[in-house]
Amino acid sequence: MSRRIKGLIQIGLVIVILMPVYFLFFQKSYLVEVPGRQPKLVRIFEFNPQKFVYYNFIEDIEKQKPLKNPPAKIKAVYFTAFSAGNPNKINYLINLADKTEINAVVIDIKDYSGYIAYPIELDEVNRYQTRKITIPRINSLIKRLHDRGIYLIARITVFQDPALAKARPDLTIKDLSGKLYQDKKDLFWVDPSSQEVWDYILKIAIEAKSRGFDELNFDYVRFPAENSQNLVFPFWDRKTSKRQVIKSFFEYLSTNLKKEGNEIKISADLFGQTMVSQDDSGIGQIIEDAFPYFDYICPMLYPSHFNSGFLGFENPAEYPYEVVKYSMEVGLKRLSDFLSTHPQFSTKIRPWIQDFDLGAIYDQEMVNKQIKAITDSNPNSGWMLWSPRNIYSL
Repeated sequence: MSRRIKGLIQIGLVIVILMPVYFLFFQKSYLVEVPGRQPKLVRIFEFNPQKFVYYNFIEDIEKQKPLKNPPAKIKAVYFTAFSAGNPNKINYLINLADKTEINAVVIDIKDYSGYIAYPIELDEVNRYQTRKITIPRINSLIKRLHDRGIYLIARITVFQDPALAKARPDLTIKDLSGKLYQDKKDLFWVDPSSQEVWDYILKIAIEAKSRGFDELNFDYVRFPAENSQNLVFPFWDRKTSKRQVIKSFFEYLSTNLKKEGNEIKISADLFGQTMVSQDDSGIGQIIEDAFPYFDYICPMLYPSHFNSGFLGFENPAEYPYEVVKYSMEVGLKRLSDFLSTHPQFSTKIRPWIQDFDLGAIYDQEMVNKQIKAITDSNPNSGWMLWSPRNIYSL
């Protein structure tokens, strides 16, 4: 066999080996408008974009309705959009629900990147190109999980929004040099005082609501933790307190979602310290300000996130029961005091708890200690378990 033929065979083998990698990592997804039909997700495999394009339309079923009989006590795990779009991970979730007490899942539909994870029907998203589809059949996913009695919570990050910040720098917080401000994770933030931002978030929430989610969960509803003297806000006038800005957003969000007709539960994620702190920690969050506007307040009671010295513990992460129990008791007392003078509300506290290693190794025993602390504080309180890897110690 000649050297030329051997060379061609070797090249062919390399192509055969690399082709699956190409399809796995370089396929592109687009939404296209089809006359007279709903927008369709198009996957495009481009060997040569000028000469060869293969289109595969991925159909979805009709929009769904929320569960008729949702669980009275929510016990949820967190799933990224990538996990929610992965059939193997969904099988894992269903198996988890079958074998443990899990009856709910929190799914990112707009995560830290700011991108929407499913084929949302919204003009602003099309215009700003703030969509990266990882859950192509969102309606089918909702139906599959609802058929198993699993309660679905759509998580929406709010003011930490790199995608919108890049599309609309005029809405974005900047540093003193005039560049877009980036936090410690190099992520961009939009101005919490911007009415356009409020409207954008509301439209996303209303569209997600129409899909049949059982609850909408809002995270990063705050100012960045950076010293505001080092930042330039295009809309915040600095005369209105951060607390008032965030409270006004709570009111705007709740009022507009509740008037949309079909009721849906809404929840807000707050810093864990809001349960025990009387000030807004420089980010605008006071727990009493959220009580009138949300069905669930979800403080992030990760023991690893409490400062050294909390309750006298050098490393609070090593004391999950004590940290969660104390925080729950203080927060529940504040809620009780509020409800005693505002009996028209039925707000509940349903915290996030930790299933990741930070400050200590978090195994099943450490997770169970947190759950016990919540149950001992209030037997009716649910909880939500956070693992960035979406693998759970239950």
